[in-house]
Amino acid sequence: MSELFSLSGMRALVTGGASGIGLAIAEGLQQAGATVAITVHNRRPSGRQRFAAVIETDLGSLDAGGAAGLVERTVNELGGLDILVNNAGIILRDAATEYSQDDWRKVMQVNLDAAWYLSQAAGRQMLAHGGGRIVNVASVLSEQGGLFVPAYTASKHAIAGITKALANEWADKGVNVNAIAPGYTITTNTQAIREDEERARSLLARIPAGRFAEAKEMAGAAVFFCSPAASYCHGAFLAVDGGWLAR
Repeated sequence: MSELFSLSGMRALVTGGASGIGLAIAEGLQQAGATVAITVHNRRPSGRQRFAAVIETDLGSLDAGGAAGLVERTVNELGGLDILVNNAGIILRDAATEYSQDDWRKVMQVNLDAAWYLSQAAGRQMLAHGGGRIVNVASVLSEQGGLFVPAYTASKHAIAGITKALANEWADKGVNVNAIAPGYTITTNTQAIREDEERARSLLARIPAGRFAEAKEMAGAAVFFCSPAASYCHGAFLAVDGGWLAR
């Protein structure tokens, strides 16, 4: 049974791996046997973490050429690329009528554009070598609207759509594309709402589990999608949300 979830011999790239969900997923993949590279932006992971490569890059300015270069560098560092986890994401909050063009573009560039360009570049590598795994980190707001986060919500709806579109194209070619949808998790992205006592109470009242998630609780879903156990999963959307979407 353990072989169903083994990632031994696989090479993975996790974006936004310095902290939070990205770091937890990178650690989970590594513990399952994968050789892991992460991207960071002005922040190194804890000294306790040891990954095969730590690549500094600004995903907010990544274009198609930059994504191709990043994938090529990862292939050179790891000797190949079998797994891509598009985790990196930012949230900028404001009322819809006040939401600035700059904030809209910043969120879209990191959350959507970078994930698309990297999927495209990694997909070329995987298709050429007979298969691979792409895991997109979506959100419960891929299914809902949220409050004061129009760009984040739009980007995560788009991530869910890209997951399905790529799965349709690549499933019969050995490339599995799936998404996990974290609920409200203890990370810097949710710090503002967790520190707002009224907002935090209203969120917790809606979560059947009665608590916010820990980042490490997202790792298992990512490992599953990257493992042989998920060989027939294509275009799947797995909520890891304490029951939020079921409420």
